[in-house]
Amino acid sequence: MEITAITPQAKDKTRCSIYVDGRFYCGLTLETTVKNRLKVGQTVTGGYLSEIQLESEKRTALDKALTHITATQKTEKEVADFLTKKGYLPATVEYVLEKMRSYGFVNDEDYAKAYAESKSKKKGVRLIRQELRAKGVSDEQAQAVLVEIDEDTQIAAAKSILEKYMRGKTADAPTLQKAYRHLLSKGFSYDVAKSALSSLGDVDEMQ
Repeated sequence: MEITAITPQAKDKTRCSIYVDGRFYCGLTLETTVKNRLKVGQTVTGGYLSEIQLESEKRTALDKALTHITATQKTEKEVADFLTKKGYLPATVEYVLEKMRSYGFVNDEDYAKAYAESKSKKKGVRLIRQELRAKGVSDEQAQAVLVEIDEDTQIAAAKSILEKYMRGKTADAPTLQKAYRHLLSKGFSYDVAKSALSSLGDVDEMQ
């Protein structure tokens, strides 16, 4: 394999594109390119370039990941997905995650606790569990925080949603049935939904 061109990248002047045998092979920082004395006409192996690329990516990937979590806390999966979409190698992604774990910048247990506490005032436990799973939080970690949400908190949240839903509506049987299904769609349990609706009418027949 022969390096046939090294060209600056138009969108990032700190990086350059490496072409091998006439085709684009990878992108590297200028610092890495100079440090490893890469030049046109040089014979290289794929393993050698991959090793250099990994070293080049580690720093930039970590910087991007840290910037990504500045606004809001993220799960490990969210950080990994972000870096993968940016085109970073799996080895680079794992390196960044290991660093961020050691710094305490990603912690799925802490994330799940904060997320559940915040969303429990607006959503039911079932929906929160689904959302945590989609974000990469394990079922065990989710369960550990969701059991801390008491029923009174859920009933209060369901009543708040119910109040908004029922504005301008008559509390007849068909409407209450629709309201009941609406609460279930928000992730509340059958018992919580019925408790929230109990002040508006007969809920014994709700299914």
